[in-house]
Amino acid sequence: MMFLTYFCMLGFSLRTHKYLFRGAEEHEETESQWSRSKAVTILLIATAFVTLLSEFLVGTIESVRDSVGLTEVFVGVIVVAIVGNAAEHSTAILMAMKNKMDLTVGIAIGSSLQVALFVAPILIFLSYLFGRPMDLEFTMPEVVAVVVSVYILFQISSDGETNWIEGIQLLSLYLILGILFFYLPEPAHTAP
Repeated sequence: MMFLTYFCMLGFSLRTHKYLFRGAEEHEETESQWSRSKAVTILLIATAFVTLLSEFLVGTIESVRDSVGLTEVFVGVIVVAIVGNAAEHSTAILMAMKNKMDLTVGIAIGSSLQVALFVAPILIFLSYLFGRPMDLEFTMPEVVAVVVSVYILFQISSDGETNWIEGIQLLSLYLILGILFFYLPEPAHTAP
């Protein structure tokens, strides 16, 4: 269901309703576009580099986590989320500085949806291939964090306007969640 929802979302945003995701301003095509084969080649090369760098990141984070005493949940929810989405964060900030708020919110929400509806299920299936099965079983604080985050995002973005205090509110929520996950004890893993 998650894959189906993700692919429906892609169809909605890239095909049937792509006009909703264009900015209010019109862009003039002054640069030539890449061919499909060139774009796919560049994407595959970039993916290979990201995969390699991700392996280095995971190794580094595991050693730092053990030496500092951070829980896996804190590292996964806070540290990896910040580092792993650095490109999306920087792009969203640049678009916000150019006052392109539709695009900014679209980047932030799209990135989250991609991870929740596509990346997480793929990782679940791949974990079985590597002999370390994962699941989508969440603790109550994790569920509450997701529900509260979605609710607050909806409240802030529903009026189609934004201001600096709403940004502060979102950053405050992230800091509160960071503190929650920092002090949340490691869940007890039961042997299958």
